[in-house]
Amino acid sequence: MSSDAKRVAITRRIHERAREVLEQAGCEVWTNPEPRALSREELGRVVRNYDAMICLLSDRIDASLLQEATRLRIVANYAVGFDNLDVEAATRRGIALTNTPDVLTNATAELAWALLFAAARHVAAGDRFVREGRFHGWDPLLLLGHEVAGKTLGIIGAGRIGTAMAKRAVGFEMRILYTKRSGPSPQMDAIGATFVGLEELLRESDFVSIHTPLTPETRHLIDREKLQLMKPTAILINTGRGPVVDEAALAEALAEGRLAAAGLDVYENEPTVEPRLLKLPNVVLLPHIGSATYEARAAMAELAALNILDFFDGRVPRTCINPEYVKHARQA
Repeated sequence: MSSDAKRVAITRRIHERAREVLEQAGCEVWTNPEPRALSREELGRVVRNYDAMICLLSDRIDASLLQEATRLRIVANYAVGFDNLDVEAATRRGIALTNTPDVLTNATAELAWALLFAAARHVAAGDRFVREGRFHGWDPLLLLGHEVAGKTLGIIGAGRIGTAMAKRAVGFEMRILYTKRSGPSPQMDAIGATFVGLEELLRESDFVSIHTPLTPETRHLIDREKLQLMKPTAILINTGRGPVVDEAALAEALAEGRLAAAGLDVYENEPTVEPRLLKLPNVVLLPHIGSATYEARAAMAELAALNILDFFDGRVPRTCINPEYVKHARQA
């Protein structure tokens, strides 16, 4: 690494492991001290004055911003998804982009299961029931829910997290269906899951869990028409990306009893939530905490920092999402 200290900006306070790794390597690190996202103007100052940036999904790194990147050469996204990054524009400018796959797989899969159980067994509603002083003793008809064992689980998007979700279903002796844009998955097939089309999955599943990335093709993948295919006893879980689900259509289906329940950790217009969902008792709502474990957030921070150090040391970063940036950087 050059003896000249490289400057790295972190757009929001994250786990201290990122700063530790970078400073141990001799980098000068600045972290946004405010408990909010940087404004567009503030992001502009970052791309003009720092060599590297660790950003969050809430930071929109688009073509217009990257045009101001007179100094910035690498953006490390503190997330698996990267729909907040303009990959094409960054590649054209020879700017490397990275994400943090693998290290949050278990945390997110476990939270999806937590939502599934919470929605199926009225966990949140039961908690409110007790806190409101309404519990006066055992009642044979109180908050009847749905058992999980032996039911059918449908996985939409059988990548790392979707596969981890499915593996945990084996212990409950569930029938596992999955759909994947790129076709059958050897990992899913190995645990006995069955590859099917989306419509068949929706018709047959008792629980549907969404793990597909957000792309133009998956936006509103679960719309009013798709929701009508699901069983009225089915439960929908989304820990993937909010815009994959048409929230207005979901609220209608839940309110009209065409769907039993839902569990959401992500939202279509985050942080805004469809107002009708907030009033429904049969939906569990969480504040985007899929990767919120000490282990996952520390590992994400370390991986983001290591990607930056890879770049500074002249290597293609270990989880680079646009390795073709190298060709464009050489032409610049």
